[in-house]
Amino acid sequence: MTIDKSLKISRGSIQSRNVLTRVERLKQLTEEERWNKGDSPYGLPKVRVAKVSLKRKKKVKQVDEDDTSVETAAE
Repeated sequence: MTIDKSLKISRGSIQSRNVLTRVERLKQLTEEERWNKGDSPYGLPKVRVAKVSLKRKKKVKQVDEDDTSVETAAE
């Protein structure tokens, strides 16, 4: 069964999750060297989730050369 188009989330509006899966937590703990391969995967310490914010592009105002020529013609 497919999802209706109105229910799909666009890529730009994806929010950061505040809960990681066990696999994601293990990956992050191994990078921080807080978990070794032989350790138990149960009772893992908490892992802080880095929030990702998208930077918006600044709009640049464009000056039209046609506007200046209209002003000189009106005078």
